[in-house]
Parts: sequence; C-alpha cells; structure tokens
Amino acid sequence: MESPLALYRRYRPETFSEVIGQDHVTAPLRAALANNRVNHAYLFSGPRGCGKTTSARILARALNCEQGPIADPCGECDSCRDLARGGPGSIDVIEIDAASHGGVDDARDLREKAFFAPVRSRYKIYIIDEAHMVSPQGFNALLKLVEEPPPHLRFIFATTEPDKGIGTIRSRTHHYPFRLIPPRLLSSYLSELCEKEGVAIEPAAIPLVVRAGGGSARDTLSVLDQLLGGAGPEGVTHALATGLLGYTPDSLLDEVVDAFAAGDGASVFGVVDKVIETGQDPRRFTEDLLRRLRDLVIVAAVPDAPATGLIDVSEDAGERLVAQAARFGAADLTRAADLVAAGLTEMRGATAPRLLLELICARVLLPAADHGTDGLAARLDRLERRMSVTGTPAPAAAQPAPARPAPAAATPTAPAAPVAQPAAPAAPAPAATHRSPDEVPAQDRPAPAAAAPEPVPTPAPTPAPAQGWPTTPEPDPNPPAEPMGQQAPATGGPARDQAPAATSGAAESTAPGGGLSLVEVRRLWPDIVDATKLRRRVTWIHLTQNAQVVAVDERTLTLGFANSGARDSFDGNGSAEIVRQAAIDVVGADWRIETIVDPGASPDAGPPAAPRPSPGDAAPAAPAQPAAPAPAAPVEPPPTPAAPATPVAADEPPPPWAVEPPAGLGDEPEPGAPAAAPAPAQVQVAPAGRASIDAARGAILQTRAAGAPVVEEGPDLSAADADAHPDDEVVEHDSVADAELLARELGARVIEEINHT
Repeated sequence: MESPLALYRRYRPETFSEVIGQDHVTAPLRAALANNRVNHAYLFSGPRGCGKTTSARILARALNCEQGPIADPCGECDSCRDLARGGPGSIDVIEIDAASHGGVDDARDLREKAFFAPVRSRYKIYIIDEAHMVSPQGFNALLKLVEEPPPHLRFIFATTEPDKGIGTIRSRTHHYPFRLIPPRLLSSYLSELCEKEGVAIEPAAIPLVVRAGGGSARDTLSVLDQLLGGAGPEGVTHALATGLLGYTPDSLLDEVVDAFAAGDGASVFGVVDKVIETGQDPRRFTEDLLRRLRDLVIVAAVPDAPATGLIDVSEDAGERLVAQAARFGAADLTRAADLVAAGLTEMRGATAPRLLLELICARVLLPAADHGTDGLAARLDRLERRMSVTGTPAPAAAQPAPARPAPAAATPTAPAAPVAQPAAPAAPAPAATHRSPDEVPAQDRPAPAAAAPEPVPTPAPTPAPAQGWPTTPEPDPNPPAEPMGQQAPATGGPARDQAPAATSGAAESTAPGGGLSLVEVRRLWPDIVDATKLRRRVTWIHLTQNAQVVAVDERTLTLGFANSGARDSFDGNGSAEIVRQAAIDVVGADWRIETIVDPGASPDAGPPAAPRPSPGDAAPAAPAQPAAPAPAAPVEPPPTPAAPATPVAADEPPPPWAVEPPAGLGDEPEPGAPAAAPAPAQVQVAPAGRASIDAARGAILQTRAAGAPVVEEGPDLSAADADAHPDDEVVEHDSVADAELLARELGARVIEEINHT
C-alpha cells in the first residue's frame, strides 16, 4: 500500500484564489493577468513556507494556459495539467535551486539555454528559488539577460532575503512581498483540513499547532501531519499536541501563575522541581511562562481580548486568563514579564539553566528586593490589592482610646485663658453651644439653653458657629460679665456631662469592615465633594450648599439635608449614584447613599469636629469650676471693633436668634444654679447680638493666637449691658454686624435659621 503524500503537497494551491493570507499579492497579480500587463521578471520575497514558490508555479500556469494569460487557469489544457498538483511538470517551466546552482558558470549556462524557444508553451519560464544564494558574479552574468530578455522568456525570482540580491537585478523586476499568515486564518484553515481528512482535533490543540508553525503554511501543515499520524481514535488531543511539540502543560503554567499571585514561594519552586524532574527544557518552560505573562498583560488591559481574538486561545483558556489577570496589578504583571524576558536572554548558553530559572522566580516573588521604579510600582500594586473595600489596608491600626481626645481638647484652651481668671469657669458655656449638630440629635440641641436660669444671650443656639466650630470647650472672652459667670454652672450640669459621652461614642464609632470613623469620613468629605464636580456639577452644588455627612457605617453613608426640598431634589436627579462613584474613587468605599432631613446639616462645613472626651476623661477638669463664682478681679474683655466698612442693606432683617431670646430662659433655674443668679434680672431683655459677637470674636482671637496667651484689655461692658434696653437702636445694627462678622471671619453663610420655641 502506497503512503499518501505529505499534507503540504496534497493541499498545495493550484490557483490564486486558493492561496490564503496573501491577498495583497494575489489580487494585483490576477488583475495584471486579466489586463495582459505582464512583466518579464518578478521578484517574490517573504518568510519560508508562505507561498512564494507555489505562487510562482501558479503564475507560470496562468501565463502558459491555452486561454491565457488568464487570472484563473482553466485546468484542462496540457500546460495546466502538466503544472497541476501531482503533475509531471512542463519542459518549458524550469525550476532552479540557486542554493546549489548559484555560481557564475550556472548563470552562463542558463544564459545560453534561455535563447532557445519554448517547446510546447507560449513562454519559457525560469523559476529561480533561493535567489539570494546566487553569487554577485552570477547576477552580473544574468544582468543583461534579465534587463533585455527575448520575447518568449520570463523570470520569477523567489527569495527570503531580497536585500542580498544586487540592486540592478531588483530594479528590473516587479517586487511582491509575501507575509506570514495570521494565526486566526491558519486556525480555521487547519479545522477545514482536519474535516477533509476525517480526523477530530480538540480546539485547545489548534493554537499549539499554529504556534509551532510560526505563521508558515507549509510548516504548520507539516506539524499537523505529524499529529494526525500519531492520533488515536479520539483524534488530536491537547495532551498529545503538548507532548509531541514539547510545550509546557497548561496545568503547570496555571499553577506557577497562581503561586506568583499569592506570593507562595513553596508552590513556585515546587513547579520548577516538576519541570526538571519530568525532563522538560527549562528554557522552553521560561518561554512558555513569558508567553503566558504576555497574555495576562493584554487581558489585564483588554478584558475581552480572548473573545475578540486579540490573543489566540480557546474559550475555557480565555476564562482562566481573565480570572488570573484579576489577581495581579498592571505593574506586577509588566515587572514579572520584564524579569522573565531578561532571564530568558541570560539562559542562552547557560551551564546551569535550573539555577537561572530559580533566580528568575525569586526575583518575581520579591518586589521589595527591587529598588527601582518597577519594584516600587509592584509593591504599590500589592498594597492596593490587599486594601479592604473602604480603602484602608487590611492590618488597620488600632483606634485610639476614648480617653485620648481629652488632653488634646484641654491643651489649646488653657493658654488662651486670661491670666487673672482660669478658663474653666467659662468653658462649660461654649461647650453647650458649640456642640456639632452632627454629634447631638436635633431634638436635643436646645436642651442646654432651655435649662439656663437667666435669659442670657450666650447659650442661644447659633447655627453658623455650629457649622464648623470645634467641639472642644472654648474660653469665654467676656468672663467679667455677671450673667456669663453665673450661667456657667447652670450649663455645666448633667445635661452637659451626658453630651460628651454621646458625642464621643458617635465620633469613635467605626465601620466594621474598613475602620473609617465618622470624623475620618468628614475629613475626607471635601475630596469626595470635589470628585463629584468632575462628574455632575448639579450634584456638586447640592453637596456644597445643602448636605453634610451625619452618619456612616460599613455599608451606608447617610447625608443630612437642611430641608426636605433639597433632599427631594438630590434624590430625584440620580445624584446618589454620583456620590457613590466618587466615594469609590476617593475613599475606596462602596457605600449605599441614604438621605435624611437634618436642620443642623451644614452646607458650608469647615474641618470635621474632633472627638469629644468621655465623661470619665473630663473629670479632672471639674475642680476648676469652683472658681466660677469669683469674678472679683475680672479681666476686661477685648475692645469691640468698629462696624465693618461694607454697608449693610437696610432691608436685610436680622436673624431671629439674634433678637429673640431662647424660649424657656428664666422660667425655672436648674437645681445646681447659684443663688446669685437672679441678680442680673435687669439684663433679661438685653440684646443677644452683642454677646454673640463677643463670643465669636473671642473664639477668633483665640484661634489666631494658636495657643499663645492673649490678654486683651478693653472697656468694661458690664454697665453697658445693664443699661441695655430692647428699644435701643443698636440692636438691629449689632445683629447685622453679627452676621457680617460670621461671613467675614468664618466664611459662614446662614442658610436657614431655626427657632426652638
């Protein structure tokens, strides 16, 4: 029984339409044949096995066809049958292998025979294969013949290195460059051939055959012929192709890639040991690993690369690549590929390839040993992958104990107190009024003011200072005033002592999964708001004018809005999704955004309030309170500055909190209030504006002093306060000046005023 011909001979194309992957060459040749514009010499160049010699035979067949020159030979005439697949050949078509006939004598012999007319065909055609092997003397001998051949003579040069031919010969020819065949086209071609041969082939084995062929149709068919010959009843399997072609099994590559992603050195070096023990070539394993890393780099940049054919892998292999790429960072993958590529170069001629392979693996596993840019980027990638959903590294630092904020809160207040009188007596009053609205529920905020025995202006709730005011106790800038000195013990009762515990717990409550407390989220809130501006300006306007963070947990971020209209507008235009995306970008937290109506929500909030000390931590400051009833030697408050130069509109009404005393003041004194409290009864109708101005001005001076002792001397305002009357014209002016002062000094803007009556 006679053996069949090799696949590349059995399936050699007979027409230009059967040539695959060379449309840029076959289309112009067919057009030239159809138009009878045929040149006397052609030069076909390109890699081996891409169809140069086959195309030269097809061209000779088309030229000598009885119906020719024709684009598609008829296949019926004697010339077409002689030059067909498996035909005897034609006496008028001479193929010369220049590798063995490239000397000057061979060129002279060709020149002498070329002048004889063809025997049976229209043209005598010389196909000179491996033309780059012709010596310069041989080309010089052929130069005159190629430049001015007889009418019946045609030359076709085929070469893989056209630059080695002399320029005078190349300039006399029509040059057609051939290219390697694309892998996708080769894969479909192989599937068709296997169907014609009646042999099954696994889809995962086809990329291995194409890879072994290297884009050459002849080499690929030779590899496929080998696999078909060794295939069993199940056909060509992936295991058969891997074993015969010497490639690394995918299981080993998957194992080592997963170990690199997990930083598991034991598994990595275990794979290296398997490679050596199974007799595989370490260099081939390194090549396969580099190819796998290359695929992962592409998949990391283009997740749908397997589906679009950007990388030639089977469907299940593409899914594995996508899953593996997700476990790496881009810098990690590129750095690993660089290291493996450099190590592959070092392996050439190495006497200990296993050692070099192990060193490559060690470098990939230890980015900390690489102090260059690539190593730093790889370490950053690993840190980012280990971060939790809230953007905090997994080994989060322990949260500070509740007792820690107490010394920090007391430190800035002590130096700012006047020399003649400690700051402790006046401290409780601002503590009740400057509490952050986010730390105390809205219904509880007026409680300290309602418990005061006298209608003194200072405890009145002022929304503007509460927006960005620190929660630590502030010294009163007016300690000599009798109402201030007598109200301090009243506001320092149980209501004040319970508030720090509640605020302390709220400030230090952290998200279970990420470790971000409410204070930390408020500190990052301006960055989140800025991020929303890049996405939707309407959302940014909502957040800057109406919203503030009121609560946060592991899954939910609660925003408080000053009124229901602002909240409904925010919810109705899809702004919650914009805030969620901005939080993911800035903080790394995927929160669900919830909204509530909180009248204390600050649209222009300043820095987040610091955690308030717990009642246990604030206990050491209590002994300083007995000095409150001793205003014998008061230090005069700072002089009242002149009214601002900017004129205030006459029709601008003062805020209600500046002209109306808080409800309930003076009704019933607290049990702990001093007996001398009724003394300033005549101040019951005193304007609240001046006291608020003095309190705000004192806080501003204290902030500017940055902890340094400041003693400001000024006129005693006790008499002026005692003579104040509700009908005084200064009330309206003072109220306006108070709002102007808040806007000028604190950058605050009153959005809504709340009357706690």
